[in-house]
Amino acid sequence: MSSFTETGRRTGSTADAASAAVRLRNLYYVRFGFAVVWAALVALSASDLNPASVALLVLYPVFDAAAAVIDLRTPGAARPRALLRGNAALSLLTAAGLAVAVASDIPDVLRVWGAWAITAGVVQLAVAISRYRLGAQWAMILSGGISALAGSRFLLTADGADSLTSLAGYATLGGVFFLISAARLHRRATPAT
Repeated sequence: MSSFTETGRRTGSTADAASAAVRLRNLYYVRFGFAVVWAALVALSASDLNPASVALLVLYPVFDAAAAVIDLRTPGAARPRALLRGNAALSLLTAAGLAVAVASDIPDVLRVWGAWAITAGVVQLAVAISRYRLGAQWAMILSGGISALAGSRFLLTADGADSLTSLAGYATLGGVFFLISAARLHRRATPAT
């Protein structure tokens, strides 16, 4: 009876992990799509702070916070709760910071974005490491590390900046990493025929 219980737990645990992988995969696909569309729109309006670029700037961290909340509420064993809550709070704080920074100038916007990219990158790195057993997380690990480096670059180059185009590149690269992880999770979840 004991071995049956252990087998049942293993099967349930495997099913939970597979279900979590599918949900995470779907969320990653959505995040990829959002990042690419957002980057294209920012590239079109990045030359100055206008109503469209301001709305896009605030929308990105709000979307990130919403994605963290969705991730947090998704059933499954691969949810690092404290990290996801922290990420959501950090993203909402960044949205508020950007709403204030846009009243100033592009360098201030890039400073706020840079600080967020560093901290969010570290959080993403920690989340990906905690989910490593789920699979397909190496791209998220790289993305977190690159985000932190990109954030440092935003901070270091903010003084002379006169455009937001670098943010479009940042979002596109992040989106590509979400796509890679989603595709790898998709391949793992699809049984071989």
